[in-house]
Amino acid sequence: MIYVIIGLGLLFVAIGFMVTEKNAKYLLAGYNTMKEEDRKKVDIKGYLQYFKKFHIYLGVSFTVLGVILAYFVSENAGGIFLAVYPILAYIYFFLTSSKYAKELSKKGNKIGVAVLIGSLILVIGLLVYGFKENKIFINDDHITIEGFYGETLSEAEIQRIELVDQLPEITLRTNGFALGSIRKGYFKTKGGDSVKLILNSDHKPIILLIKTDGKKIYYSAKDTPNEEVLNDIKKSLPLLFQD
Repeated sequence: MIYVIIGLGLLFVAIGFMVTEKNAKYLLAGYNTMKEEDRKKVDIKGYLQYFKKFHIYLGVSFTVLGVILAYFVSENAGGIFLAVYPILAYIYFFLTSSKYAKELSKKGNKIGVAVLIGSLILVIGLLVYGFKENKIFINDDHITIEGFYGETLSEAEIQRIELVDQLPEITLRTNGFALGSIRKGYFKTKGGDSVKLILNSDHKPIILLIKTDGKKIYYSAKDTPNEEVLNDIKKSLPLLFQD
């Protein structure tokens, strides 16, 4: 994650240097669609100075704060910062940059702010839902994994349940949520297999459920030791653990 944070930080800084007065009419969103007479109403020199200063500050602060959070606090904290901080920064940018474009761009800035606020609400909603623990419940002869990408399995659908020390090497997320140590959804392994991960933490060992159709689900609880979760399953569904 630290490499991702550093890479994005460098990208933000690069964006600050990328747009100039010469290429602004081609690269700068909104400005590139204006008529020539409308562009004269924009203080493009002042705007681009502010644009450059903002992106340098964004890139540096994003890198420094992101690395501190990911390295010294947790990967989850770094992931949340990575998702939220740029949106908040660009909301601030839209709110403060309209003075360079007079009335012409204020409407566009308001639309931009509205879109970013909507995106922020969506991201926060996904984070809250994604970080909510998927708990395992046992009802009669069924195991239910609730929440994001959860499912209900009957005893007859389960071939084996065991503890494993490591995940297979994951190369690709095909459909799901992944942020820090939280991973929920479908992922591809190095061997090309598709597996479902419902990892509420990076606790080990990990519970592996192998279904009768060969599909695998890797599960890790948030606070409860996985050994304790497996023992509860053994007590409720002892037939699954008979040789």
